Amino acid sequence: MWKFYFIFFQFLHFVESTWPISSSSNVQILGLFETISNDSELSFIPRQCHAMFQSAIILSQRYNIKVNNQSIGGQIGQTKGNSIYALNDTCRSLTTSNIVGVIGPPYSREAHVVAAFAEGINIPVISYSATDPTLSDRATYPSFYRTIPSDGLIALKIVELFIRFNWTSCLIIYQNDQFGSNGADSISDAFDKNNLTITDFVVFDMATASIRGNFKDTLTHSLSRIVLLWADETRTSIILQTALLNDLIGPHFLWILSSNIPLDSFNETYYDELIGILTITATVGSRINTTLLNAAYEIWQEYEPETFPGTANVYSHALFTFDSTWFLIQSLQNYCSVNSNISCLSRTNATFCFDIHYDNFDLLMKTLNQMQLLGVTGPIRFDGNVTDRIDGNSFLIKNVQLTADEISFVSVLKYIDENGWQKYDKSSVIIWPNNTLTPPTGFPKLDAVKLRIGLIQSAPFVMTKNVIDASGKENVQLVGFILDFIDRLQTVTGFIPELVLAPSNTTYGGMVQAVVDNVYDIVIGDVTVTSARREIVDFSTPFYDNTFSVIIKKDSTVKLDYFSYLKPFSRNVWLTLLGAWLYAAIIFWILERNVNDSLREKSIMCSIMLSIWYSLCTIFGFGAEFAVQTAAGRVLTFGLYMLSIILVATYTANLASDLTLLKSQGIISGVDDLKNGKIPFSRIGILVNSSFEDYFLREISSGSRNYYPLKEQNEIYTNLIENRIDASIMDTGILQYVTNTLYCDLTLVGTTFNPNVYAIVIPKQWLYTRTMDVQILALKEAGFLNDLITKWFQGQTCSDSSSDSSTAISISSLAGLFLTFLVITALALLLFLWTKRFTIKDYLRRTEFKKNSNDTSSPSELKSESVITQYL
Repeated sequence: MWKFYFIFFQFLHFVESTWPISSSSNVQILGLFETISNDSELSFIPRQCHAMFQSAIILSQRYNIKVNNQSIGGQIGQTKGNSIYALNDTCRSLTTSNIVGVIGPPYSREAHVVAAFAEGINIPVISYSATDPTLSDRATYPSFYRTIPSDGLIALKIVELFIRFNWTSCLIIYQNDQFGSNGADSISDAFDKNNLTITDFVVFDMATASIRGNFKDTLTHSLSRIVLLWADETRTSIILQTALLNDLIGPHFLWILSSNIPLDSFNETYYDELIGILTITATVGSRINTTLLNAAYEIWQEYEPETFPGTANVYSHALFTFDSTWFLIQSLQNYCSVNSNISCLSRTNATFCFDIHYDNFDLLMKTLNQMQLLGVTGPIRFDGNVTDRIDGNSFLIKNVQLTADEISFVSVLKYIDENGWQKYDKSSVIIWPNNTLTPPTGFPKLDAVKLRIGLIQSAPFVMTKNVIDASGKENVQLVGFILDFIDRLQTVTGFIPELVLAPSNTTYGGMVQAVVDNVYDIVIGDVTVTSARREIVDFSTPFYDNTFSVIIKKDSTVKLDYFSYLKPFSRNVWLTLLGAWLYAAIIFWILERNVNDSLREKSIMCSIMLSIWYSLCTIFGFGAEFAVQTAAGRVLTFGLYMLSIILVATYTANLASDLTLLKSQGIISGVDDLKNGKIPFSRIGILVNSSFEDYFLREISSGSRNYYPLKEQNEIYTNLIENRIDASIMDTGILQYVTNTLYCDLTLVGTTFNPNVYAIVIPKQWLYTRTMDVQILALKEAGFLNDLITKWFQGQTCSDSSSDSSTAISISSLAGLFLTFLVITALALLLFLWTKRFTIKDYLRRTEFKKNSNDTSSPSELKSESVITQYL
C-alpha cells in the first residue's frame, strides 16, 4: 500500500486538472475544499473530494438536470483550513456568480462561520466532513445540513465499542478548535451517561503544533492505557510521530484515531509499535446507489484518470462529498419544478456579499427537509429538528496490521443500520498492540514492574523458617499464605517483587503509613480494610474474608454442681410434678381400693403406699408390678402416661442443652460479656494501632483506652498463658490456626463478630489498581484462594484431647446424679435393715447369750446362725 501512495504522490506533482469549466451557467454550486498541495502527503483526501464534487456536477449535466431551464455549474473554493479564507472564497464567489448553495467546508471551525453567513443570505450549506456536534442544532444553523454523521453519534458508537471489550476508561487527546473541543465534550458526555471514565484530557495546540504540558508524563501516569485521538489528518500524523519518539505507542497503549492517515510517512523501524492502532470513521451503508456510484467513477476516470486510486481506495469523505452535491442538485430541481409559478432562485443583488439575499428561503428549506434519495453512501433524509441525516449512518473500524513487508489499515468491524458492532467479514481478526490476539484491559500492566512489598509477620500468613541450602548454610526463608499468594500474582502479572519483612514491633497502622510515606510500594498481609485507613490509602479487591473472635485461656478448674441434673426443670415445675404425683396416687387409691386385688387385702397405709408407688412408676414410664382393674383407673393411667411422655422428652432435651452449655462454659461466653464488663477492661489485651483497637474503642470502651496494651501479636498468647490478661480480640482465621497448631491451652469463645476483609494496601491513585483487582478476582474464581485457606488453616497438631473434651460429658457435670443414686441406695439398705430389725435383734440377743454361757460350739447356736443367715 505504501508503495502505491509513494508513486501516487510523486505523480501528483506533475498533474494538472483537466476538468471542464462550467462557470457559464447562471446556476452555480460552490464547493469548498482544503487547499490541495502537491507537497503534502495528505492532499489525496481533498483531491478525492474535489474529484467527486466535479463528477456530481458533470453527471447532472449528462442527466440533463436543469434548474430554471439551465444546467447546474460548479465552482471550487480553497479554504486552507482557515475560517476567514473559507468565508472570503464564499463571499467572492457570491458577488461574481449566482451561487445557490455551498458544499462544504471541510472543517468544523470553518463550518460555524460559513453556516452562520449562509443563514444571513438564505442559501443552504451541506457539509461532507464537518462533524462538530454543536452544528446539529437546527435552531442555531437553520440552513446547514451534513451527510457525514456528527461526532455526537460517533461518540455513542465508541461507547458501544468500549462496552463490547469491557473497557471502562480512556484518555483523550484533541486539537483545540471546535472540532476537537466539542468532539471531546461529546465523548465525555456519552461516557458519563454510561458510567465510563475519561482519566485525562490532553490538548494539542494548533498554533504551536505541539502538545501542551509534559506529554510523556501525562500518558505514563494516566490510569488508562487507551488513548482516543480526536484530531484531523494533519494533526493526527504530528501527534503520532511525537508519541513514537516518546515510546508511547506499542505494547502498553492502545490508540484509537478519528482520522485515517497514510502509514507510509512513518519509518519502518516503528512498524511494530504501530500495529494494533484502530481508526473509527464514518463509512458507506449496506444499501447504496451503485448505478450512481459507477457513473461518478467513470466521469472521474475520464477527466482525471491519473488521480483515481481504484474503487477500493476511495475515501468515505469523497463519497459524502458526492452525496452532498447530488442531494443539493436533486433538491434544487425538485424545488424549482414544484414552485414553477415563482422565480425560485431570485435574489437581491449587491456589491457587498453580506447584503445579498435570496428569496423564498422557507420553501427551499421545506424541500430539503422533505427530500429523500438513495445516494452512494446510503439513504439520505433530513427533518426540521436537527441538521444531521436521519438514515444511512454507518461506521467502520480499521486496524493497523502487518501484511508481507508493510503495514496497512485493515477493516475489522462495521456498524450498519443500528445492528451494533459486527465483524467486517467472517475472517476479520483484530491484531492488538504487542501483536497479540488478546484485547487489552485498558489499564497499566504490571509486567516487569519492580514492587517493594512490605510484609508483617503473622502466622500463618507470613512466617519464618530456617532452611539449609546446598552449601550447608542456614538461611531464613519466608513461608505462609501470603508468600504463596505473592508467587501466584507474580506468575500471572509479571511484576518483580522485592520482599521486605517489617520489624517485629511494627504495628498494622504503621504498615499502612509506610505505604503513604513511600517506604513500600504496596503491603500484602493480614491488614484489615477500615474507613480510617481508606482516607490515606486505597485497597485492592479483598482476597480474604475475615471476622473477629475472642480468645481466652482454657479453664482447667473443675466446677461441681451436684444438682445440675435437676436444672432442666425449674423449682416450680418440680413442685408441680410432686403435687401431680401425689394427686394421681390419691385418685388411684380411691378408684382402685375396693376393686383391685393388690390393694383390697392390704391395710389402708399399705394400699396408699402402693398407690403412690403405682403413680410414680407410671410417670417414669416403667410401670408397676400390678395392673389397674377399673375403667376409671385406666383413664387415669392414660393421663399419667401422656404426662410421662411429655415430661421425659422435655427433660431429656433440656438436660442435653444444659450439659452442652456447662462443658463449654468459660470465664466469659463471648464478646457481649466483654461489653457488659464481666471481666475488667484492664484484663483485656489489645494490639495498639490496629483494627482491633479501633473496634474496642468504638464498640466496647466508648473511646476509653483502658485496655491492656500489646505491641506484638505473640504477646497476646504469652500474656494469656501467663495470666496477665484474661481475654483478647483477634482475627478469627489466625486464632483458629494458633489454637489448633501452636497454643493448645488457648481457645476461642462465643460467635464471631465484626465481619471484615483483608486487602492489599496500595497508594492513592495507584496506576495498577485495576490490573491487580482483575487478577485477584480471577484467582478467586479459579478457587486458588480457597486452596490456600485449606492448605494453611485446616491443619491441626494439638492433641486430640481438646477435641474429645469438646464432645464428651465430664464426670463433674453428672456428679450430683451419681451422688443422688448413692443416697437412694443407702435409703434402700436402711429400709431393708428396718424390715429385718426383729431378726437382727434376735440374732444379737442370741449372740449375747452365747457369750454369757461360754458355750462356743453348741449345736443349737449353730442352728440359730444358719437361720439368721437365711433371713439375711
